[in-house]
Amino acid sequence: MLWSDPENEPPKELRDMQAMLRRAGLLLALAMVVAMFAAGLR
Repeated sequence: MLWSDPENEPPKELRDMQAMLRRAGLLLALAMVVAMFAAGLR
């Protein structure tokens, strides 16, 4: 760590990617719940 390094702040691309992965994870979890529900109805 150099004294010139910014405080523990990830770059914008990394933050955007983390937000996108979080949304994708939520979407995947929701899709799993819907799939389980659909399988349970049969």
